[in-house]
Amino acid sequence: MIIAVDTGGTKTLVAGSDSAGKFHTRHRFATPKNDANLYIDLLAQTISEHFDIKKVKAISIAVPGFTRGDVFVDCLSPALDWPDNFKLGDQLRTKLGVTVPIYLENDANLAGLAEAHAFEKLPKSCLYVTVSTGIGTGAVNNGKLVQAMDYFEGGKMILEYDGLLRRWEDFASGRSIYETYGRYGRDIKSKAVWEQIAEKISRGLLVLAPTLKPEVIVIGGSIGTYFDKYSVYLNAFLEKEIPTIMSETKVVQAKHPEEAVIYGCRIYAQQKLD
Repeated sequence: MIIAVDTGGTKTLVAGSDSAGKFHTRHRFATPKNDANLYIDLLAQTISEHFDIKKVKAISIAVPGFTRGDVFVDCLSPALDWPDNFKLGDQLRTKLGVTVPIYLENDANLAGLAEAHAFEKLPKSCLYVTVSTGIGTGAVNNGKLVQAMDYFEGGKMILEYDGLLRRWEDFASGRSIYETYGRYGRDIKSKAVWEQIAEKISRGLLVLAPTLKPEVIVIGGSIGTYFDKYSVYLNAFLEKEIPTIMSETKVVQAKHPEEAVIYGCRIYAQQKLD
């Protein structure tokens, strides 16, 4: 069994997968905002109460930030005030009293890994972009994470927009969309507004697509669930500005908008074990 953990800013999802990669049990707890040690206590309690630790081959944990081995180097979620260089793996092993491998990785990277493996034919290269409260990115080549981009956070890219230098997520994220239009994605009916949103999202892709030259770009996150509302506009902007790149790249909606991260956790752990 592989235990997958999706550590979110508000809640943490813990799920166990069988040898076929299917998840049969899921458990949640509120993520402590100011106490990383309490998070360890709650995670260890959830695992001990709901899973047979003797059958666990590995624990794979997705976190909103940068990792190095099983150390949570830097938390990027504004919802969590956790210390830098938090030894998450060591503390969890001690709390559980086990020596099983514990793998940490950025949540957007793991979602991208899951989305790449969701295709009937594995793409040679895949760029995953999650547009939610913020913007996260993950790059996958030949079914594995691109390690050279471990410390890259796409939403933090500095871009020119509206005459100003701004972070991509400061004008194109779900939070920014709400601040600009006073509505959540589900409440936006105007085609003109969706066209504006598509243009904002395209700004970061106009940098990333020529740099990475992905075979496919996958759009996920809460704004990704409304992909059908703006996909035509997004493709039009990209094809106009980078026609050569887009002739070899397709942009699609995420297949697992809600649980891509835990599927990515399982795939990542299995690759490490193999």
